[in-house]
Amino acid sequence: MLPFARVTIIGLGLIGSSVARAIRRSMPTVRLTGYDASPAVRKRVAELDFLDDIADTAGAAVTDADLVLLCVPVGAIGEVAASFAADLPADAIVSDVGSSKAGVAAALAVALPGVAVVPAHPVAGTEKSGPDAGFASLFDGRWCILTPAGDADPTAVMRVSAFWEGLGARVDIMDAAHHDLVLAVTSHLPHLIAYTIVGTASDLETVTRSEVIKYSAGGFRDFTRIAASDPTMWRDVFLANKEAVLEMLQRFTEDLTALQRAIRWGDGDTLFELFTRTRAVRRSIIEEGQDDAAPDFGRQH
Repeated sequence: MLPFARVTIIGLGLIGSSVARAIRRSMPTVRLTGYDASPAVRKRVAELDFLDDIADTAGAAVTDADLVLLCVPVGAIGEVAASFAADLPADAIVSDVGSSKAGVAAALAVALPGVAVVPAHPVAGTEKSGPDAGFASLFDGRWCILTPAGDADPTAVMRVSAFWEGLGARVDIMDAAHHDLVLAVTSHLPHLIAYTIVGTASDLETVTRSEVIKYSAGGFRDFTRIAASDPTMWRDVFLANKEAVLEMLQRFTEDLTALQRAIRWGDGDTLFELFTRTRAVRRSIIEEGQDDAAPDFGRQH
């Protein structure tokens, strides 16, 4: 039995369009309605034809939904939820896909009092954006973390969990604050570092732009991929999860200072020990099935 018969997706970029395509693949009888604030995106989605209906307003999109999935930047979630609150069916469940959760939970509690809310974060994505970037297999084998409140309806949590498992994801449940700390380490800080490194390279007066691009080795090239991620989404993530990000950034700064000291004093043992330890982390990620062990990260040349 399907966990939901009628799903509304608000926000039809990479994640929203991938959810729609995954539903089409795995739950073809589910009725899909969508809405995006951009008329151009709505027009393109109509051309791509992966929804049953595209509404002109958020309120019209949710009127008969079992599940409303917010796929918008975390900074906009409260405002968007408030815009459809009056049209939401009493028995509907509301969820989201944001990569920071404590702020999302607070915003939804204010905008949708008394509504069954189960915040979620599918830990999957690419640097691309827009409805053309989505694909049905994005969530296959990836984790989706649910962060329900302590008093959340267990049936609602179970249904949202079954929904993501039906799309190919593995589901875990954790406290919202703990989620934000974990993701500050595994996602938010790496993005911040990537934006900084690429920005520094761009600003260097002694290295021309053409040389930076022409001689991009694997490391810098991979940083540029991360730094190409959606600016609006990541601006909102850093502002929404600033406490956890600042805590991890302070720890990173201390570790970077120690590494700087080891290089300055020629402490090869410290460098070798660190690089050996981090190599083991990479192997663990491959063993967990979260990346490809193929040469050059599985790139096709």
